[in-house]
Amino acid sequence: MTLALILSLVVLVLLCTLALVWSRWPAWLKGLLVAAVTVFYFFADDTAHGLAGWPNADPLPEKFVLLAAVIEEPGKTTPGALYVWVNALDNGKPARQPRAYKLAYAKDLHALLDEGMKKVRQGVSQIGSAEPRAGKGGVSWLRPGSDEQRITIRDIPAPQLPEK
Repeated sequence: MTLALILSLVVLVLLCTLALVWSRWPAWLKGLLVAAVTVFYFFADDTAHGLAGWPNADPLPEKFVLLAAVIEEPGKTTPGALYVWVNALDNGKPARQPRAYKLAYAKDLHALLDEGMKKVRQGVSQIGSAEPRAGKGGVSWLRPGSDEQRITIRDIPAPQLPEK
């Protein structure tokens, strides 16, 4: 699938090059073609990252099951990141496929994920919720990461069996 996407982009660039070099289109139309192909490139690049299984920078789903977490602590040259692998819950049912997410590093979230992963390794499944923080307005969409969400993780309650 990724190979098909790359080949389609190569064909698109070839056709655009031919259109720019050999056509008698006016200069404004050629400029519009260059702008459209540039916008399409960034859209395709974002789509290809999702296909390759790279972590998604979108906010976490509202309800999820924590499957795994990798913590990259901040260093002198890197800002650090939290990578989580979760399975979204929709009406109490898990999604068909889990998804990886990349969150901005935060010390409190680091501790929360670390504690959650300890319990997962002990066999205690963890359920999480991510709610948007209240009072964030303006250009908060320019700052992706965990500061936009209030994330909580807790043990999945044991199922209650009916009495005999």
